[in-house]
Amino acid sequence: MSDTKGRTLYRIPQSGKIAGVCSGIADYFGFETWLVRVVAASIFLLGGSGIVLIIYVLLWMILDIKPGTENNKKAHKDIEIKKKVWQSGEPAKMALRDVNSQFRSLEIRLQKLERHVTSDSFDLKQEINNL
Repeated sequence: MSDTKGRTLYRIPQSGKIAGVCSGIADYFGFETWLVRVVAASIFLLGGSGIVLIIYVLLWMILDIKPGTENNKKAHKDIEIKKKVWQSGEPAKMALRDVNSQFRSLEIRLQKLERHVTSDSFDLKQEINNL
């Protein structure tokens, strides 16, 4: 995921199917637009139809159109979206490698944390703090 600090959520109707809400969310978080659409449609079809529809309509009314895209059909081509290489159409193997390495590093961190919490020195420090 990309860093969203200091950025504003907009809708992008020129690259959207209905009102550009999913396109704006994808731009904000650095995802592919089709992925956001699939997630929204899945939630809609799996029983969250009322909530997804209400949220979509509210975002449609609340969010402003992204500056520079209003009344300009070609502007959505100029939008710079920083994505990982595999999000830009590279093979799924790269995506799998990327996710696998992230999970591997999280697993190592979790193992270190478990070792520390289950160690005798941790228990001793807890006992001393409880005195």
